[in-house]
Amino acid sequence: MKKITALLLGIMMAFQLTACSSESSSTSQTEDIQSNTEQTSQKDSTTVSEANTEDTQATKPDSGTGKTLVVYYSATGNTEEAAQLIAEETGGDLFELEPVEPYSDSDLNWSDEDSRVTKEHENPDQRDVELVKTTVDGWDEYDTVFIGYPIWWGIAAWPVDGFVQNNDFTGKTVIPFATSSSSGLGESGELLEEMAGSGNWLEGHRFSSRVSREDVQSWLEELE
Repeated sequence: MKKITALLLGIMMAFQLTACSSESSSTSQTEDIQSNTEQTSQKDSTTVSEANTEDTQATKPDSGTGKTLVVYYSATGNTEEAAQLIAEETGGDLFELEPVEPYSDSDLNWSDEDSRVTKEHENPDQRDVELVKTTVDGWDEYDTVFIGYPIWWGIAAWPVDGFVQNNDFTGKTVIPFATSSSSGLGESGELLEEMAGSGNWLEGHRFSSRVSREDVQSWLEELE
């Protein structure tokens, strides 16, 4: 009787061990599946993320690389000062227009009927002022061009004419500016635009002879 009882207990224990082993194996397999699923999901998510990043990079438009150029002719230094301030505030490059035959103080005496500038004013055919240089290195790299000059008899000082006539402003934004003690900008910008025949010309601005950084900053803010 004792042997039979012992045999039955042994059989029952064997069943219990088999069940536990089966449950442990099932649980382990379940955990492995969950782990593999999570890893696969993470890989898929990473792949999708990388693909989206590549798509975004592929469709992202290129930023503009155009530069700013500040061209100027200055007779007495006032326009040069304004040009330098504009270049500093915009990060632009400077390009000075220099006549091959510079104007002396006596040449600029507009109250003298025999002065060079007076004679040129009265005889437009004498206004073809030869410049040391009319072309700018890397011209195509510039998207925005400021052109500065003093006002002579209500128009732009004619030494700038040669530069305007000898360059193609297609695709560029052109912004005239001038300095004068009392005269306004007049039609100087419009006349230069007609002379150029190309470019997107904006309305110009006239600074007083004593231009300040605050004046330049205020004007540039209006252009934005």
